[in-house]
Amino acid sequence: MEQKEGKSVKVLSLEGKPVKTIVLPEIFQTPFRPDVINRVVIAILTHRIQHQSVNIKAGQRNTAVSSGPGHGISRVPRIQGAGTGAAHQGGFIPGSVGGRQAFPPKPEKIIRKEINKKERLLATRSAIAATANKAKVIERGHVIDEEVEVPIVLVDDFEKLQKTKEVRDVLQLIGVIGDIERASVRKIRAGKGKMRGRRYKRKTSLLIVAGKNDGIFQAARNLPGVDVIEVRNLNAKLVAPGGRCGRLTVWSESAINQVNSLFS
Repeated sequence: MEQKEGKSVKVLSLEGKPVKTIVLPEIFQTPFRPDVINRVVIAILTHRIQHQSVNIKAGQRNTAVSSGPGHGISRVPRIQGAGTGAAHQGGFIPGSVGGRQAFPPKPEKIIRKEINKKERLLATRSAIAATANKAKVIERGHVIDEEVEVPIVLVDDFEKLQKTKEVRDVLQLIGVIGDIERASVRKIRAGKGKMRGRRYKRKTSLLIVAGKNDGIFQAARNLPGVDVIEVRNLNAKLVAPGGRCGRLTVWSESAINQVNSLFS
């Protein structure tokens, strides 16, 4: 059975001009598997959750005792010295104001989800392949010029840029600066999360994949919504944030040449 020939893409210079054409590696022909990608992304997210629990005596360190029957009031344990009326609250038991939690979180709860190595690899390969589908990139909400072809491949000199302005100028020349501007808008989170160090939300922008870090990490890390990663550290969560495939991705030529051998 003959192998299907890969898609050809142009390698762009730092001025946005095509310098040559290459054939994408076989990994970009991986079938689209959103079910596996979503499962792997959830598993990766659970690895960041810290176990939590309460003290075994939480909610029970008080003077609450029940007055017993025959007093014309309920036999709820009440905190001594709290007075009467609204301040005369209960305690110690779950069913009263100021009482303990009925079912507090326990440290032995199984939170971490594991995933098979082959499934994790398939998810990464499938998510990488989806970055070469322009329809999925646009469906995900990314803003790019009409003439832009995906995936975007730049010469290796892109990895050596040292200043944020230089990276921004290159992204403008290749037609993806609109996606940076889209992610620069911050919105205030709804709910209590805004009081817990998560006040603002920002959209996810493009992903820069480099063969190695020659300065591009420091130059691009301050661009809103942009992530920079070495090709050997790619995973499904970075390529498909939230389990949604088709992230706008900018590759260096050396990263494209390495990706097939790393995830074969």
